[in-house]
Amino acid sequence: MLKLIAPFVILFAAIFAVIASDKPDPPADFTFINRGDVTTLDPQRMSWMQDLRVARLLFEPLVRLDVMTRDYEIVPGVAERWEVSEDFKEYTFHLREDAKWSNGEPVTAQQFVYAWRRALLPETAADYTALFQNIEGATEFFEWRSEQTRQYAVRARDMSADEKLVASQQLWEEALAYFDENVALKALDDRTLTMKLEASTPYWLDLCAFIVFAPVYEPLVSQYEQIDPDTGMVKLRLGWTKPPLLVGNGPFVLENWRFKRSLFLRANPEWWAKDTLDIDTIAIPSVEDANSQVLAFESGSVQWISDVNADYRIQMLADKRAFYDENREEYERLKAEGLDAFAIDAALPDDPRKNIHALAAFGTYWYNFNCLPTLADGRENPFHDARVRRAFAMCIDKQRICDDVMRIGNPVARNMFPPGAIAGYESPAGLKCISDATNEVEKQAIIDEAKALLGEAGYPDPAAMPRIELLFNTDGGHGIIAQQLAKDWEEFLGVRTFLAQKEIKVYKDDLKRHNFMTGRAGWFADYADPTTFLDLNRTGDGNNDRAYSSEVYDGLLDEAKIETDPEKRMKILQEAERLIMEEDLPLVPLFYYVNLYLFDPDEITGISLHPRLQQDIFNVDVIGDGKGREQVKQIWKKDAN
Repeated sequence: MLKLIAPFVILFAAIFAVIASDKPDPPADFTFINRGDVTTLDPQRMSWMQDLRVARLLFEPLVRLDVMTRDYEIVPGVAERWEVSEDFKEYTFHLREDAKWSNGEPVTAQQFVYAWRRALLPETAADYTALFQNIEGATEFFEWRSEQTRQYAVRARDMSADEKLVASQQLWEEALAYFDENVALKALDDRTLTMKLEASTPYWLDLCAFIVFAPVYEPLVSQYEQIDPDTGMVKLRLGWTKPPLLVGNGPFVLENWRFKRSLFLRANPEWWAKDTLDIDTIAIPSVEDANSQVLAFESGSVQWISDVNADYRIQMLADKRAFYDENREEYERLKAEGLDAFAIDAALPDDPRKNIHALAAFGTYWYNFNCLPTLADGRENPFHDARVRRAFAMCIDKQRICDDVMRIGNPVARNMFPPGAIAGYESPAGLKCISDATNEVEKQAIIDEAKALLGEAGYPDPAAMPRIELLFNTDGGHGIIAQQLAKDWEEFLGVRTFLAQKEIKVYKDDLKRHNFMTGRAGWFADYADPTTFLDLNRTGDGNNDRAYSSEVYDGLLDEAKIETDPEKRMKILQEAERLIMEEDLPLVPLFYYVNLYLFDPDEITGISLHPRLQQDIFNVDVIGDGKGREQVKQIWKKDAN
């Protein structure tokens, strides 16, 4: 009998231990709801906005962007100063003496080399590998390493286990030697980092401020790397990103991470600029339901929602417009003073309607087309043919999606990124679609042209085509957009559709493995150059979830990379965008983002309204607490100036 009971006793004891150790987080100075659950805290392996936002609290790159300024000024980070050659190809960074890891150890130039080399390893599968390949010799290293491990895997089949252990270690030592000899990234000493780029790159400092360029603590991370004796590749495990192990060099440290429940961060006493922090603790609860998020804000449980998706957000915006109308004279006066939108809100009379904030964003929402010949399950893929992609792109009523589905003022997207977003660059006209028709005759002409393209591609009867599957993730209101898109394709083309809704991690994995037919996606600018969008469609790029490949397109990007005349370079990039937006259509843009924030401008400062939407939460100050609204107004006026 005791033998039968014993396993249950052990099980109950284990459950009790888990419950007892899962203590709720303490109250925090600042609590906000992120765009979604964090998927990784490894800087070199992230690409999702929610991951990047938290990473900027835990890590710090060489330089930072001052997100509170209109021109996104480059300011010192780990590097206190730097030199740049006249041709923008050679960069030298001098690291500050007081840059430390959260364990008190100094941040060194060698640790940047280590982190960037991780991003350049093919086995890391980093989404942003292409950015690091701007460094001279980096592309060759990536290709050499890929071939090195491929050849080794073939040889290893005939080796004994002991032989593999020795040979795989030798292989790795050869890779390190090749990198040191051929990649123009060098740590001259502990505090001096130099690099030479393949081509003139005026926006390189902007890239160096991107959090994926942050260092990682080699003594810890290397313990989670292991050479696979069968493949010769480095296996990267993520245990080091969990508390209490994680060692960062940013403004905060990760004190607790309860998966799909919450993150809790505390100010890093070792950060060189710790005296600039106005908050000591940050809580990031996981609240998936959009309506529950708003209720949490209204109850005072959270102070900022980074992406409002509640069904009634349209009414919230309408209420704010009514509030502005009621205070029109004062609103116009404050606007004439030059105050920005948040400062105006803080200066207007106290009213909960002003807590919703709509920001035009440097980002685009689109649907990917899988461009591979066959789907992941072996079926023939109709979207391998560019004519099919064009036909489906033409038969979308984007205006209806913006007006009837989104209803928050999103502009219709005709190109990859918003017009006027980058100085000196003008996007092409884009592909005509149903939204461009001014009457039924024009609409029918577009439908007829689309069906003719399908006929040329071998689908004279669209109803006989394979069922069109639309992949999207559960959170964020993507389902209603997918429903409208499916409705358009059924109505205008007569095809059958299927909505494939999946949890975000599964959805993300399906995109990366090209396990989809069409799938929702979007992008926000990482830096101020057209290539922040255009590189996404380069062959082999880590963010090319469409698997699109075109020698002509790649050639245009290569040509632009070496063009030193800024005007000519922009013309080349314009032609590259025209190719994918008017002919090849690996993706179809639907609308440009408008992002909705929810916070009380009388209580919170430090939230940026810049269209790039980068928020450095360490700028936040909670200044309500009975300190007086007049003080808040003055702070906002100072920030606006």
